[in-house]
Amino acid sequence: MSEIGIVGAGYVGVPLAEAFGRAGRSVVLVEIEPARVEQLNRGESYVDDVSSETLRELLDAGHISATTDYDALRECDAILIALPTPLSAQREPDLSIVVDATRDISTRLREGQLVVLESTTYPGTTRERLQPILEESGLKAGEDFHLAFSPERVDPGREDWTTKTTPKVVGGLTEACTKRAVELYETALDTVLPVSSPEAAELTKLLENIFRSVNIALVNELAQLCDRMGLDVWEIVDAASTKPFGFMRFEPGPGLGGHCLPVDPFYLSWKARQYDFYTEFIELAGKVNANMPYFCRSLISQALNHGRELSLKGSKVLILGVSYKADVQDTRESPALKLIELLRNAGAEVAYHDPHVPKLHGPGLESVPLEPGEHDCVVIVTAHSAIDYERVIEEALLVVDLRNASGRNGRVDGKVWKL
Repeated sequence: MSEIGIVGAGYVGVPLAEAFGRAGRSVVLVEIEPARVEQLNRGESYVDDVSSETLRELLDAGHISATTDYDALRECDAILIALPTPLSAQREPDLSIVVDATRDISTRLREGQLVVLESTTYPGTTRERLQPILEESGLKAGEDFHLAFSPERVDPGREDWTTKTTPKVVGGLTEACTKRAVELYETALDTVLPVSSPEAAELTKLLENIFRSVNIALVNELAQLCDRMGLDVWEIVDAASTKPFGFMRFEPGPGLGGHCLPVDPFYLSWKARQYDFYTEFIELAGKVNANMPYFCRSLISQALNHGRELSLKGSKVLILGVSYKADVQDTRESPALKLIELLRNAGAEVAYHDPHVPKLHGPGLESVPLEPGEHDCVVIVTAHSAIDYERVIEEALLVVDLRNASGRNGRVDGKVWKL
């Protein structure tokens, strides 16, 4: 195979292109946003996990290019779909972006091509939604072209596990489809694991993230109980983590964020209802995690009331960190956004500081200089490693620490309120 087309130049598509490019493959990224295409072709990366220097090297070597034109896919031997699969306002799967792209691919599909969906979705999507659209081309999946699902497993900001080193799960429509997809990924990735079907691969991805969602909900619920009991949940998590077996560390926080954890459980719950099955355990975890910004707002109100004898209404609150996780610029589904909304609704004057996020377009805010003493309360929502938390605690009038950033720095202070 001489060329690979990747539809979607986001946090999945660009690192995937880098992995194939570094392996000497020729990759074209198809992206509908012209500004992104221009930026990529200038060698300017907007994705945390791919540096501009690396991107320029691969561009200069002819291994990566970007375009808005779907016609570029006609010459590709493999087409990988790495597009968003958000939830609707009713918390139901919204596959419109993937479906529209698949229609564009179908009109250009040719015999012998491989199509792989990487977007996280419910079991059955590849077979029930993509296959019929692609077969509108007159070609039959499994005979005239190959079709498979291989879930992205990107964790932005990690350096120990990358697109190249994280094992890749692949499930094809037929054995031949699986074999063809495995052969493709083996040219660039360290480990490829075939499974029996697209549905098995689709559910594998959901299980991975639901596992995290449920366990985070457990410690979030424990954090709320510890608040009532006057115990330090972080001390308890630290102590439990010393057990070398039978326990896996998860930490509480202000809620779930990112592209997967707040979304994936709802995909499986929605699909399960088609089988008259209700995933009560999964949905309960979703409720617990969704409630955390509300609990944290109450904690901030208590801290202001008891710590400074101030009402939340009219208080100046600085949110420290608004991306969904530390040391990345991604704010999708970030609990900070919900917390800002709740604090504003309560009458607080809210500002934020984040070295990775200069602007928040939704709330209409820009990152302000880090001057802890200029605010009635500083709330640590995302604990970026570049922040000097000793200085924050020293200068702030009041700190609400939702990430144990103060504890990790060994500082105990009466003006610090912890989750």
